[in-house]
Amino acid sequence: MIRPLPLLAMLCTVALAQALGWGSLSSVWAKPSGALRLYTSQPDADAQKTVSAFREVYPEVSVEIFRSGTEEVISRFLLEAEKGSPQADVLLVADAPTFELLKSRNLLESYCSPEAKAIAATYYDPECHYFGTKILATVIVYNTAKAQPIDSWAALAQVPQGQAVMPSPTYSGAAAYNLGVITRTPGLGWEWYEALKKNKTVLVQGNGAVARNVASGEQSYGMVVDFLAIRSRNEGSPVEVVYPKEGVPVITEPVGIVKGTPNLEAAQAFVDFLLSQKGQEVAAEMGYMPLRQDVTPPKGFPALSELKILSAPAAELAESREADKARFAKLFGE
Repeated sequence: MIRPLPLLAMLCTVALAQALGWGSLSSVWAKPSGALRLYTSQPDADAQKTVSAFREVYPEVSVEIFRSGTEEVISRFLLEAEKGSPQADVLLVADAPTFELLKSRNLLESYCSPEAKAIAATYYDPECHYFGTKILATVIVYNTAKAQPIDSWAALAQVPQGQAVMPSPTYSGAAAYNLGVITRTPGLGWEWYEALKKNKTVLVQGNGAVARNVASGEQSYGMVVDFLAIRSRNEGSPVEVVYPKEGVPVITEPVGIVKGTPNLEAAQAFVDFLLSQKGQEVAAEMGYMPLRQDVTPPKGFPALSELKILSAPAAELAESREADKARFAKLFGE
C-alpha cells in the first residue's frame, strides 16, 4: 500500500530541484548511454585519461574525441554551427572568454550541475552555460642547465636574443587569453609584446611545444601553463618554474554542453563527472590544480590563495579576441 504523503513529498522535492535548475530528474535516475562527441584542447594523453575515467563510471557511453588547439577547435565548431550541424556534444577548451563568445551566439545549453555547489562561484557562469574544471596559471619555465633564474615578465623580455619561446595566440587558447589580459595590465601592455618581438622570441603552436623546447635546451626560457612545466620537472627534466612577481594569468579549462545535443543525458553526466570529487581527483592525478577544496592538489603547486592573479572581464576579452590576435599576428609576422 503506497503512503500518499511520502510520495507527494518526494515528487515535490523533485519538482523543486528542477525549478531551481540544479540538475534534472534524468541525470539523477537515468543511466546515460550512446555516443558522445568531445571537442577539446587537452593534451592527447590527458584527454584519453579523462575519457577512460569517465567511462569507468558510465561504461555504456562511447566517447569520440577531436583534439587540437583551442582556436582551431572553436574555428571548426563555429563552421559546423554556421552550417546548422555542429558535430560536438561537449566542449572542453582553454578559457572563459571562448565560452562567453559561444554563449552570446546561443550555442550552449544551460545545465546547472549539482556538482558545481562544491566549486567557488567565480569559476563558472552564473547562468550555468559553462564551468571551470581546473586552475592553469601561465608562468615562466627555464632550463636550469643553461639559464639563470628570473623573477618577472619584464625580465623575460630581456633574456639573450632568441632564448625565449612562447605559444602563439593564433593557435593556443591559453596564449590568446594571456594576450588579452597582459595587454590590459599596467606596466606590461602591448609594449611588452613589442619587446618580446624585438628580442626575437620564438613562437610555437602550443604550450606542449614550449615545455619540450625548454626541457631539451633548444630555448632557455619559456612562457607556459604551469602544469606542463611542473610535470616536466617532476619527471626529471632540468627545468624550474617561476611565478612572476607581476602576477599570472589564470584559465580554468571550462566545459560546456552544445545547444541541441542529441545525447543530453550523457553530456550532463560528463559535466557532472568532471566537477565531481572523483573527476577532480583524476585531474589532480594528471598534475592539474583542482578547483574543489576536498581534493588534494598535486605536488609542486603553490596554494591557490598564494597566487597573484592577473585578469580582465571575460566578456571584454571575448569581444576583443579576434582584434587582439590580428594585431599580434601583424606584430610577429604570422
